Amino acid sequence: MSTDIVFGYILAPVSPRPNNTFFDSEPGGREAAPGSVALVQAFVNTVAEEGGQRWEAFADPDYLRSWLVRNGLLDDGEAVGDADVIWARDVRRALRSLLAANNGGEVYPEAVKTLNRAAKRAVLVVRFGPGGRTAAPESVAGGVDGAIGRVLSAAHAGMEEGTWERLKTCANGRCGWAFYDRSKNRSGRWCSMGVCGNRTKTRAYRRRRTAREV
Repeated sequence: MSTDIVFGYILAPVSPRPNNTFFDSEPGGREAAPGSVALVQAFVNTVAEEGGQRWEAFADPDYLRSWLVRNGLLDDGEAVGDADVIWARDVRRALRSLLAANNGGEVYPEAVKTLNRAAKRAVLVVRFGPGGRTAAPESVAGGVDGAIGRVLSAAHAGMEEGTWERLKTCANGRCGWAFYDRSKNRSGRWCSMGVCGNRTKTRAYRRRRTAREV
């Protein structure tokens, strides 16, 4: 089956407000991630697949620049090249790996290496607040490296705030959508129980039935 690639944006005012590039709501009617991790969620959800279609916000340098500018991470007119597109996708994949680990998945060493390289390229340095009582990493690099550094800084802030572990990717491996788990015991597994949860359970049932019939 061929895969259609849909470029562009579908934005509409809804309640609760969505935090993604393509759709007018979050799956299952979930609320978007709060605070610092909202930026990480938005960055990771710049690619999506559903029903044979694929949406990609980092399709080429122009699309990547547009997304970064729209999210306040890059000044309009800054140069973005093909290598930046590849790098942004690599970092996105690495962050997605960490969010999968928040949902019981495995953290791949290559993902950690990629994020450490990204932090180095972003020239993340510690900045102290005016009163000297707070400090946080801040990117002093320009261009796409600096933009990615701001996403990594948001991830660090989420870890400090205690919200990071609630940001997960859907346990349906064919989905991988980043969602914020607001359940009391952080037990949420799917971006939407009514869609991905049911699909996963149906596939598992069919595998068990097939195994019994063999």
